[in-house]
This record gives sequence, C-alpha cells and structure tokens, in this order.
Amino acid sequence: MSRLDKSCLNGMCLYFNQNAAPNSSLYKKPFSESFEETPLLVAVLTYMGYGILTIFGYFRDFLRHWNIEKCHIAHEREQQKDFVPLYQDFENFYTRNLYMRIRDNWNRPICSVPGAKVDLVERVTHNYNWTFEHTGKVVKDVINMGSYNYLGFAENAGACASAAIETTHAYGVGVASTRCEIGNLDIHEELEQLVARFLGVESSMAFGMGFATNSMNIPALTGKGCLILSDELNHASLVLGARLSGSTIRVFKHNNMQSLEKLLRDAIAHGQPRTHRPWKKILIVVEGIYSMEGSIVRLPEVIALKKRYKAYLYLDEAHSIGALGPNGRGVVDYFGLDPKDVDIMMGTFTKSFGAAGGYIGGRKELIDYLRCHSHSALYATSMSPPVAQQIISSMKIIMGEDGSTLGKDRLRQLSENTTYFRRKLREMGFIIYGNDDSPVVPLMLYMPAKIGAFGREMLKRNIGTVVVGFPATPIIESRARFCVSAAHTREMLDTVSLVNLQTPSSDPLHDGRVMGVRRSRRSVSQLIFYLTDSFMCLHLCV
Repeated sequence: MSRLDKSCLNGMCLYFNQNAAPNSSLYKKPFSESFEETPLLVAVLTYMGYGILTIFGYFRDFLRHWNIEKCHIAHEREQQKDFVPLYQDFENFYTRNLYMRIRDNWNRPICSVPGAKVDLVERVTHNYNWTFEHTGKVVKDVINMGSYNYLGFAENAGACASAAIETTHAYGVGVASTRCEIGNLDIHEELEQLVARFLGVESSMAFGMGFATNSMNIPALTGKGCLILSDELNHASLVLGARLSGSTIRVFKHNNMQSLEKLLRDAIAHGQPRTHRPWKKILIVVEGIYSMEGSIVRLPEVIALKKRYKAYLYLDEAHSIGALGPNGRGVVDYFGLDPKDVDIMMGTFTKSFGAAGGYIGGRKELIDYLRCHSHSALYATSMSPPVAQQIISSMKIIMGEDGSTLGKDRLRQLSENTTYFRRKLREMGFIIYGNDDSPVVPLMLYMPAKIGAFGREMLKRNIGTVVVGFPATPIIESRARFCVSAAHTREMLDTVSLVNLQTPSSDPLHDGRVMGVRRSRRSVSQLIFYLTDSFMCLHLCV
C-alpha cells in the first residue's frame, strides 16, 4: 500500500477517490494528495548504499588518521588534545565522507536575477569538492527550478524594481536602528497596514528576517506551563522557536488529524506532567505548504479541532502566501475560510513577493503585545526601506490596486503551470509527492548516489534544481525538488519534463529514466489491485 492507502485505514483519505476529503463536510473543493510508498527493493538498496558509504568512510578516516590520505577538514591540534573538543569526529563523519562527495550540488554562486532563468558562475574542484575555484566563465540561461519565485516578482525591471529604486534614493538602504528606537519609518507602517488588509486581520507586524519571525516570536507567545503541538515536518525555525520557548512540545504525525486529536484529548484529560494542572495554553503549530513534501495543511480540520478543544492555532504561510488561493492570500483563501479562525498568521516576504523578511498578523491585542515582548521586534534592525517598498508594490499588484490585472494573471499562470508540470511528470510515470495544487514538486530519487548524479546531469542540460537527502529528509526518501513559478513558460516546463527527464532509451546510461530514477508502480496493469485495495479501505473506514 502507499502512504495514503495506510492513512485510509485510519479513516483519513483515499488515494483513488481524489474528490473525497477526510471530512468532506469541511471542504468546499476537492483535496487531492499522493505519497507513494518507497518500493521495498529500493528501500533495501538505499540502506545498502548508505551502509557501503559508511564502511568506506570509516576506512578513509583510518587512512587519514595515519596520514596516508590528506584530511582537509578542521580538527584539533595535538597540543589541544586535552581541551574540550570543538569538533566532534563522529558528528562530522557525515560531512566528511557523505556530504562532501556531492557538495558541488549546493551553494552554487549565481550572477543574475533569480528569475525564470539564471546565470551561474562556473566553478571546478581539484580535490573532490573540498575547495572550489572559479574558472571565470558563466553558464548562461539556466532554467531556474530551484528558487521560491512563485509569482515571478524576483526581477530587476518593472514597476516593483522602479519603486524600490525610488525608495532607495529617498530613504537609503539601511536604517541603522531598531523599530522601537529611531528606526520606525512611515514606509514600515504603510507596509503593516497593507499586510493586515491583505490578510483580512485587524493588525500585523513586519520583521526583517523570515526565520527569526518564527524563532523569536514563538518564545514570546508561550512559555513554561504551555503545550505546543507541532507537526512532525514543521520547518526548523518553528522547531527552534518552540524549543526556545521552554514549553512542553509534543509532535503529531504529518497532516494526521487522528494523531493531533489524540494529543489534544490527552492534554486536556491529563494536564501537565506530575501536577496534572491544566495547561496554561495549548498552541497548535502547522505550515500552509510543507516545502519538502509539497503537501498542504488540512486547515479546515485543524480549525475544527482547535475550536472543539479550545486551543490556539499558529499558521506558518511562508510558502503558501501568494502561491495559493484565488486571491493569493494563502491557504486560508485556498480553503475559503475566515482569517479570524486563525489566531496567529505568520508568513514570509522572501518567496512570492521577491523580497525579504516576515510578518505576523492577528488581533490588535496580539500585535501590540508582540511589539513590546518580541526579541525580533526589540533588538533586530528595521527592515531595509527598498525591501519594504518591494513588498508594498508586489502586494498591491496581487491585490489589483495598481489598476492592472497583472496580479490576477500571475496567480492564474502559477496555478496553470503547477497543474501542467505535475500532470506531465505523473503521466511520464515519475513518483512525485504532494498536493495537486502545490507549486512545490518533489520528485523521488531514493538512493544516495542519485542525489549528486541527478543535480549534475540536470545542470549539464542547463537546468538548475535542488536535490535533497538525509538528514533533511528520511534516509530512504531522497528527492529532487522543483519549484514552479508564474515566470516559467510552457516551453521551459516542457524542456524540464520532456527533454531532460525523458532521455533517449538508446543511451545505455539513460534508459528513459534519468540516472535510473524510480518510476511509479501505478501502471495500468496494477490498476485493478489498487482499486480493490481502495474498496477494502472504504469497507474498513465505514
């Protein structure tokens, strides 16, 4: 069974009944996601691959210890051997022996606007990725499938760029102060009022860094005696913020409402450990779009549980704001829900708006409290004025307040590109994860050797993409992650999906599957099996 088939056994959803939602009464539109289970043979071979790499890694460490092989990584000096170690050998093992083999797939320097196409600075290594040298050449017109440029606002020309230039002339680039001192500009207040109106909430507050928006504000909202219920796939900024808060943290299975409800029931029934006193506050923390899975939060069900058990809801819309919903207002807009049902609405300006920073929106009392208690508000330097103007300009375009239909056109183009690209990959038989409407498209690679090979082969074909492996994903679920943009043309998406993924079968190294990328088992010959399995799931659910 696939992961969705397993969820069905718990009363969640059915893979083949794409129009059925876990609780159809809460959904106004079809909700379709797919997560095909890792094939057993692939899982075994993946574990074997990591095992072989680990064995050779220990052998190479042995050679380095006896100076047979040169070690490039930092280590303790002989005269410091009695000191508290700065570098733990075992902790650096993965970096030395696994990550270093494929390090050339990350941190590639670019020298252009990160739009639909990008220019890369060519670099070479002569010591197996320990160091790199620039050749002085530039790889031109690489199709950019890695940037979170969902609406195509990462550009150096047009209304947004012109407005940012004018703001730079008027305000300069830096503010050199915090908001609570003399760094509160009128453009910041204009931005916050616009964000609140865009979200449909009473008030909002902007921050200069998206990561700090989570990690520095959650500790201001919860503390000792509070309980945080966190999705197991939440972003590192949410995890860090929860840990810094000092609250008790309990993790529920990804997008699994039974798991969440069980934790809520236990929390209310048993209270705090040892004392069994009621929790001061219960905060549910979820994301709109999960950037590694491409899945969308089951927000209608989360809100229903939140109301039933009197909990608070913290929604991180870093990837969903601007990318989902008929008006681009995120996952709340996507499901047609009331923004007031979400207690803390968080998002970033780094993706759909082509800028930097983050925001928190909600009731006026909440925002006033954060202005006085948030570390990010009190100690961080104010947002750069041209960045604030970029956000204002792009947001007004999305809202249609610029007097044009450009915003609506980009929202429609992103939706069409997402549907087209996902359908193409699925028709070709590739295993892709996530929701049908998510612009984040993970394509499964599984084996560790394919992580580096896929990234390099795509770059040879002038396509830049992100490859991801352990520990950012489960060890047997390495993947390539495509980010679809409204700036992509149909020809670009065809180039990625058809020309570069469907290589000629006459090539012995590429038999119609990029580096042997695993094909989906959902062939026509297996349709009867899956349909039978689905009906069995239906019977069990009933």
